[in-house]
Amino acid sequence: MGTPDFAVPSLQALLEEGYNVTTVVTQPDRPKGRKRVLTPPPVKVEAEKHGIPVLQPEKLRQADSVELLRELKPDLIVTAAYGQILPKAVLDLPKHGCINIHASLLPKYRGGAPIHHAVIRGEATTGVTIMYMAVGLDTGDMIASVELPIEDTDTTGTLFEKLSIAGSELLKRILPDLLAGRITAVPQNEADAIYSPNIRREDELIDWSRSAVDIWNQVRGLNPFPGAYTLWNGEVMKVWGSANPKGTKSSSAAEVPVPGTVLGSSEHGIEVMTGEGTLWLTDIQPAGKKAMPVSEFIRGVQIAPGTIFGSVS
Repeated sequence: MGTPDFAVPSLQALLEEGYNVTTVVTQPDRPKGRKRVLTPPPVKVEAEKHGIPVLQPEKLRQADSVELLRELKPDLIVTAAYGQILPKAVLDLPKHGCINIHASLLPKYRGGAPIHHAVIRGEATTGVTIMYMAVGLDTGDMIASVELPIEDTDTTGTLFEKLSIAGSELLKRILPDLLAGRITAVPQNEADAIYSPNIRREDELIDWSRSAVDIWNQVRGLNPFPGAYTLWNGEVMKVWGSANPKGTKSSSAAEVPVPGTVLGSSEHGIEVMTGEGTLWLTDIQPAGKKAMPVSEFIRGVQIAPGTIFGSVS
């Protein structure tokens, strides 16, 4: 059970190791792009390459969906970013249980956006945990985990790919012991639990009163989706890239303009005052335009020093 690109390497790993993947369950095809073309999930595309039957229930909790799975008599259900909560009736079906490949070091960052939140909050490391599934949200006993550093050059997009591969490798490593009954799962410590809900529109808006480092983490944590943004001339301007501000120093109090003030621009970027230090924006997307490097943008448009981002004037 999986839906986005994150789940594809795990499906591939199961097939490479010779496991009998009888069925793939994924989300329904959805309209995508400006033309709203009905598009299958990446996991469905991969399954069909191998002739694996695909189920796409709108709601897995419905009785007919549960009955379809019951008829399959699964030995094991593996999930990876499926996008729906499995009801107890499904969790109880396989004799070896249901396991989930989750993109965090549990119990930190349970929920639907663990990679985004780990980057946004400035974590130095992240990882993948494989756990037995329980009725709660990512609360099941942990089977194994692997840790990865979050590099300064990482975005949610780069980590998405790294963690999908790490999860598939971990899956290959633990499955023989799991199926042989040699796994001793470890309960999660509820006191350490952190939740990472799906990104909301308000999470995307840059608050320039925060520190340059915090905003830098926000920008890369929302890249490549859904993107951080600010307001320029009352319109949304996406910010896709910014330079690492670590180690920079703030100006003296007498010289500090209000947060969000543009200090200047060059081919290197647009320098903006924050609540602590300055931040150089390197890649932006003005309203109605394509995403572009600032070096390209300033060839046609200059943002005057003293302009205040976030203002609706």
